[in-house]
Amino acid sequence: MKPPRKPALAQGRHPGADAAVLAELRPGQSVELLKDLHILTRDGRLNQDSRRKLKQVEHLVRFIEKIVGELVPRGAQLTLADHGAGKSYLGFILYDLLLQSRGGIVHGIETRPELVERSRQLAERLGFAGMRFHHLSAAASAHDAALPERIDIVTALHACDTATDDAIAFGLAKQAQAMVLVPCCQAEFASRLRQSKALQLARTPLAELWRHPLHTREMGSQLTNVLRCLYLESQGYTVTVTELVGWEHSLKNELIIARFTGHKKRRAGERLTALLAEFGLGALLPLRYPALLAAAAAAPVPVSSRPCC
Repeated sequence: MKPPRKPALAQGRHPGADAAVLAELRPGQSVELLKDLHILTRDGRLNQDSRRKLKQVEHLVRFIEKIVGELVPRGAQLTLADHGAGKSYLGFILYDLLLQSRGGIVHGIETRPELVERSRQLAERLGFAGMRFHHLSAAASAHDAALPERIDIVTALHACDTATDDAIAFGLAKQAQAMVLVPCCQAEFASRLRQSKALQLARTPLAELWRHPLHTREMGSQLTNVLRCLYLESQGYTVTVTELVGWEHSLKNELIIARFTGHKKRRAGERLTALLAEFGLGALLPLRYPALLAAAAAAPVPVSSRPCC
């Protein structure tokens, strides 16, 4: 019995890619880039793990494409900062598909110097002149002179634990028009809930929600993202929360999209503060939500509370 015949390799704009693979790519997408990112094999094929990774990134690109379309008329050059860039899968694909043709700039922010250098070399080899890579933490990047004063779009795909909070702080500092976040591994809140568990169990029946270790982890993750959304709303953003892809592809699947409107929701800030108090997490207010404290300090003192003399 003859072995099954291999599909012919595509020609023209996508030399060296399997025809079946091309059906999964977008028109004009760089096959050479996908090979260099090891999403495609050297003979232009996809394995199961790479297909899952490509599916996640492509779904995110669709959300960001709409935002880019909304923002491009506002300025000649769109800037995007990708936090926790890693090997810069997302940044390279966004530049290839959306920003290069518009003269946009992508800033990849990553703490591992070897990945930063690798990305720089790859961008140079591909002629991606509008890509910049920075050996910085998300927290340090907001005030680094190498980055522009304004950034249009902030992305963070699977930025671990508090790095997503740092990406939000960066976006606020840079007056970002949109933030697209897929959080990962939220451990900070779970750790703090664990520390005060006995006290909270005695204080409120709500503590049953995180009495068991597995529930502590899940409750911490859920609460973290709820508070992030409230914080963004309190700072003038509308927020949408949805799934990135099906749960069979990734358990780290919550997608938060925030668009700037300038309408700050005072009620959102009040609810955030109340939730922190309810869960015994008030110490996190100045650490994670400093803009709320700054707003409270700047608010005028009510007449009834002013000293009479």
